[in-house]
Amino acid sequence: MRTSESAAPNNPWPAVRFVVNGEARIVSIPPMKRLLDVLREDLQLTGTKEGCGEGECGSCSVRLSGELVNSCLVPVLQADGAVIQTVEGLALNGKLHPLQEAFLQRGGAQCGICTPGMLMAAAHLLDHCPNPDLAQIREGIAGNLCRCTGFIRIFESVAAATSAQSAGSATTLTTEQSHHAR
Repeated sequence: MRTSESAAPNNPWPAVRFVVNGEARIVSIPPMKRLLDVLREDLQLTGTKEGCGEGECGSCSVRLSGELVNSCLVPVLQADGAVIQTVEGLALNGKLHPLQEAFLQRGGAQCGICTPGMLMAAAHLLDHCPNPDLAQIREGIAGNLCRCTGFIRIFESVAAATSAQSAGSATTLTTEQSHHAR
């Protein structure tokens, strides 16, 4: 685990320490600065997107010590001592996470604004429910909005990733399941 620091020696702000995607980080910044802005501006992790800035859309979703949170609502001081995972942390050793691969193959990503949050919500779901049905997938990503896909391709992508993780092959939702998802 590497440690990097963006704290200036004469900086008046308190040092905030956390681990992001396996890397220990220390930043000295205003304690009420949003975690979203720290990730994007100070740590150059631009995968996490700002959609609404009000915690309504889920585009900025990250995992904070195992909990899915909207990083636009979290003051960075609240992350002191935490373990944070962003969408950049899903891939391992240059290999896409099965969810990322499924979104790519199934068209679950359109414009890209909601995709990082959808991926983080889906990863959180699969960590807690490895074989979700359609209702559980819908519930698992309920806090995330997409204005492009109508959600069917997103549901299919999560289902395909579930199958890929458990059986090594992808499946699609049945026509009936897709119809009921609308």
